Amino acid sequence: MSNYVFHAGEATVLAAEGQATDAMPEILIGRTDGPVGAAFANMMAQTKGHTAMFAIRACNQLVRPATIMVPKVTLRDMTNIELFGGVVQSATADAIVDCVAEGIIPKDEVNNLCIIALMWIDPRCATDPNLDKKDMYRTNYEATKLAIKRALNNEPSIDELIANRHTIKHDMDDWS
Repeated sequence: MSNYVFHAGEATVLAAEGQATDAMPEILIGRTDGPVGAAFANMMAQTKGHTAMFAIRACNQLVRPATIMVPKVTLRDMTNIELFGGVVQSATADAIVDCVAEGIIPKDEVNNLCIIALMWIDPRCATDPNLDKKDMYRTNYEATKLAIKRALNNEPSIDELIANRHTIKHDMDDWS
């Protein structure tokens, strides 16, 4: 039986200059018979503007561990929905399969685990005539792999968080 009860991780990978394709996945990974599995099953219902979908590599190619992706912002138009269900979904699925291939996720645990991936897509992407889908793929792929690795390694550690408490500021910090 897997000892992967509840692991959380996140990562940010910044876009190329002039792009709004930053990726900021937040990942929960855990056993299908534990709290993450229960949350996973409960997320199967759709919420207007936050269409949940499985991470698939292509039609009929659901990744293992089974992964449900949910946008962190409301998807208001077909262009953003297509980007989410296209580029972001593809990058996420490839990152998960590569995490298994590289041993970040143990291959013998893939059917015992599930992943909930909250994914960022900047609403500006839909109207950007110069959108670089390759950069969107890159940022989402790299950030998803990093978030999974951090989740399974329990990073950052509490010691690291305590040590940098007064030296690192939130990226949006303009109040202190």
